[in-house]
Amino acid sequence: MYRITDIRMELNGTESDLKREAARRLRVRPEEIRSLKLYRRSVDARRKDDVHFICTVDVECPRCKAPRDRKITKAEPYRYRLPEIRPLSSRPVVVGFGPAGMFAALILAQAGQRPIVLERGSCVEERQKKTQQFWKIGVLDPECNVQFGEGGAGTFSDGKLNTGTKDPRIRKVLEEFVLAGAPEEILYLAKPHIGTDRLPGAVRNIRKTILSLGGEIYFDTKMTALLTRDGKITGVEFRTQGGTPERLETENVILAIGHSARDTFAMLEAMKLPMEAKPFAVGARIEHLQSMIDKAQYGKFAGHPALGAADYKLAVHLPTGRGVYTFCMCPGGTVVAAASEPGRLVTNGMSEFARDGVNANSALLVNVGPGDFGGEGPLAGVEFQRRLEEKAFELGGGNYRAPAQRVEDFLARRASTGFGSVVPTYPIGVTPCSLDDCLPEVIADSMREGLRQMDTRLKGFASPDAVLTAVETRSSSPVRLLRGEDLQSVGLRGLYPCGEGAGYAGGIVSAAVDGIRCAERVLTAE
Repeated sequence: MYRITDIRMELNGTESDLKREAARRLRVRPEEIRSLKLYRRSVDARRKDDVHFICTVDVECPRCKAPRDRKITKAEPYRYRLPEIRPLSSRPVVVGFGPAGMFAALILAQAGQRPIVLERGSCVEERQKKTQQFWKIGVLDPECNVQFGEGGAGTFSDGKLNTGTKDPRIRKVLEEFVLAGAPEEILYLAKPHIGTDRLPGAVRNIRKTILSLGGEIYFDTKMTALLTRDGKITGVEFRTQGGTPERLETENVILAIGHSARDTFAMLEAMKLPMEAKPFAVGARIEHLQSMIDKAQYGKFAGHPALGAADYKLAVHLPTGRGVYTFCMCPGGTVVAAASEPGRLVTNGMSEFARDGVNANSALLVNVGPGDFGGEGPLAGVEFQRRLEEKAFELGGGNYRAPAQRVEDFLARRASTGFGSVVPTYPIGVTPCSLDDCLPEVIADSMREGLRQMDTRLKGFASPDAVLTAVETRSSSPVRLLRGEDLQSVGLRGLYPCGEGAGYAGGIVSAAVDGIRCAERVLTAE
């Protein structure tokens, strides 16, 4: 099996075209190639008059001997192998069933350890109903929403699976999603995504796999305390909605609580678990017409069916030292209401698999750190988030309507009174205003300068009718739960802070990979 990289394929190209080029590289006839499988495909749009794909393929060619070529290597199929397992004296507990908790539980279940999962939110079917109700009439369930529930915050996003990490366990994550019903293309696309409409089905099927292997999952069940003795975990206390506290003995807890479990962060701080405030980013969602983004990225090839909706990723470093960047870009998507606490407003973005909506959106964020939080202690970032969310709630009208502003007005520092060609998609409705009334001056000014600079890189990014909808505060966790090289808390043996909420991941795949790593440590720790 050979892996051949850097194969050009036209937008209308076929597998036969790839096979012919692979045969040419290997110096054999196409019919000598027994099989060919696409391993990676990305779009090369550096020249707008020559947009095409760049492919990597795995080729089975038993009789050929590959020529000396740095772009041809032997391909070893990836196979995930469980580590050598130590006997566990009690069933492991996983707290949280987002990507980190889900994949931790999956690995533990595949290893025959019958994990017990506690998830404060509902199963994905009920979660969809409650979230849709919130988006329609503004009735928020603080325990089950865009942030809490089966699948975690990523369930109501774009289902983006691209990541900067190079950990080989990425392949395990993607393969499990495909086995659970995700489209097979996520295995080879450079920027894979599942879509908000398809992700719940995959999440549900992973749950079924865990249950079939002897795991147990308790929804609408919040972990309320960690039980300890002599610096070690001995169990957890939990409570179902409306129920009385119960206890469960265990020597291993994987803590995958997500970036919005503020009450749990407070409980952990009260028990003096080692933790610290960490930098993150805040800002607003920015919306453009998707057709404009397509034209800016693909030129005359915009709209080609092989390309789909274009995306972008922009970042600038300002003279002030601030970084401004786009995050969680949702082609053909919508801005969504993502609050998890009454009286506080949060935005996020999502796309369905087809990405066929009129607008594109992404977060436009500014880096912030402990010096910006206006307080001390590990939860200073949480309180900073809350202040911004409360101001946005009030500015929007106090009923989960979001404050929004045209980019032209934002740059001119004047309030908007209406909108133009870009119609805001935030489902509960928006209130035209000046975002300077809810964003700190340093954040708003950094966003303005970022918009101007980004417009030179992506023509039209600062177009007058683009819309900013505030506030986006949940790009990553404001807290890091300190852990050692063995992935256990530095202050509590048997506790494994895990995933995005613990400060060790930044998206679905990186969180899932961290969940796998923590599960492996549970299985092998002395």
